[in-house]
Amino acid sequence: MNYQTPALRRALAADYAIGLMAAPARRRFEQLLLEDAALRAELAHWQESLASLTETLPEVPVPERVWHGVTARIEPQELHVPEKRPFWNWLRVTAALASIVVLVFLGSLYTHDDARYRATLLSADAQPALKVEAHDDYLQVEPLTLAAVDPQRSLELWAIPADGKPISLGVIPAGGKGKVELSGAQKALIGKPIALAVSLEPKGGSPTGQPTGPVLYQGALAAL
Repeated sequence: MNYQTPALRRALAADYAIGLMAAPARRRFEQLLLEDAALRAELAHWQESLASLTETLPEVPVPERVWHGVTARIEPQELHVPEKRPFWNWLRVTAALASIVVLVFLGSLYTHDDARYRATLLSADAQPALKVEAHDDYLQVEPLTLAAVDPQRSLELWAIPADGKPISLGVIPAGGKGKVELSGAQKALIGKPIALAVSLEPKGGSPTGQPTGPVLYQGALAAL
């Protein structure tokens, strides 16, 4: 290595002054210092420059406004207590809260789902077509993928009990969504092991009391 190159000499002197040299390189550099006055002068220059970084800084008094800011942040803060409100204000607030509770309760009663049984009726290709929920006095029907029905025809819902003889539960509302009211005899069927089926009938339902058209959808009624 050519130790006479100025750039290399400056870099070595800087590394030695800062303390970045490994032990073997440090020993070689110290040997060079014994024989090279110019290199010792370069090292002295670096040591003098770096010494200024370690000098003690003079104390500077902290401005009073800074101490005030620090004190404001660490001292307990005063709790702001709102002025006492009149009794009638609290009474109005209590009445309003009570009204909200009553409305929520009534709303929950109104929207309570008392369905006891449910069936999903499938088409011939096993596609969900109609959802039926059995309540105390009626059936709630909702279309899923019902096919369009001619205005002169109706979809009629049938219960198929264990003996296999269909019993009409009523005509499904146009469009497939709505309620089908149940008579006393029809309500007695709900809860027994029955299947449900939908047939295509003349407008208003079957004239014979039994299915006359093709069965389009069917499924089992199951307890929830």
